[in-house]
Amino acid sequence: MRHHHIRSVIAACIGLISCVAAQAADKVNVAVLNAAGDVGLFIAQERGYFKDEGLDVTLTHIDSAVKMMPLLGTGDLDVGGGATTAALYNAADRKIDVRVVASRARTAPGYGYQALVVRKDLIDTGKYKSYSDLKGLKFAFASPGSTPLSSLNEVLKKVNLTFNDMSINYLNFGAQVAALQSGAIDGTIMIEPYLSQVVSTGAAVNVTATEAYYPSAEVSLLLYGDKFIKERPQVATRFMKSFLRGARDFKDAIADGRWKTGPVADDVIRIFAKGVNIPEATIRNMTPQFADADGDINMESLRTDLAYFKQSGDVTSKTITADMITDLTFAKAAAKELGPYKAK
Repeated sequence: MRHHHIRSVIAACIGLISCVAAQAADKVNVAVLNAAGDVGLFIAQERGYFKDEGLDVTLTHIDSAVKMMPLLGTGDLDVGGGATTAALYNAADRKIDVRVVASRARTAPGYGYQALVVRKDLIDTGKYKSYSDLKGLKFAFASPGSTPLSSLNEVLKKVNLTFNDMSINYLNFGAQVAALQSGAIDGTIMIEPYLSQVVSTGAAVNVTATEAYYPSAEVSLLLYGDKFIKERPQVATRFMKSFLRGARDFKDAIADGRWKTGPVADDVIRIFAKGVNIPEATIRNMTPQFADADGDINMESLRTDLAYFKQSGDVTSKTITADMITDLTFAKAAAKELGPYKAK
């Protein structure tokens, strides 16, 4: 009898071990910019939405989408995010497939989370009064061939200027804040929460929200690597479902382009501040982005940016299109599973 009991215990243990092994979480490597567009990911991680889908997600900071491209191409990264870039189109042209799979953040009326900023002393002295005064100024961007450059191009076109009329340098967002404070650069196109951070120091002024000169601009997008899409499509759909849950929670904390008051917004702000390592007070003062509950993308914005990349020579392919690098099947499948978004 005792031997029978021991055998039963051993069998139960083996069964439990087999069950645990069978349910081992799928690992997903994700790059984040530590910017506003990452908030849906931070919420999904903090609130256990990834775990709900059987995912073991690692978030790693990489300071530009351009640097993510080769890692997404090799499969060292599964998921990335940030602005669409010339590198994304050039990779696709070389058959290194990285796909835009969902919107993370865009501008909308009242949602001015990306803006043209200029050093405050230039405004105080009258050296900068209007777009025409951009001539001769030194601006910095996170990387060449990225959408903030396309955004500035939309401004320059309004006053018949080109990038030849300016000095352009490349610094990550954190370094841009420091460079504005030190006077090393004159301005930039800046996203939150860095925008509120630099304005709060008195170093720079939020001159114009992107929405004013480039409506509904897609500022940050979710990217999937080719291997992730082809080798683990079910995992990719489960990841998207978790991400959209996070994005919907973020939407619940916003009303008319501003943070709501109360515990729902308070907790989202807490998670956001923790993710980007910036004080909650700074996050609360920032202008949030518009987040699409279903991850849907404004394709016209992608086409505008691609036209700029081709004009600037950053993309040389004559045949590549925005539709060729976009795959919304995962977002549509996840949104269908979640059902229509209902604001809380």
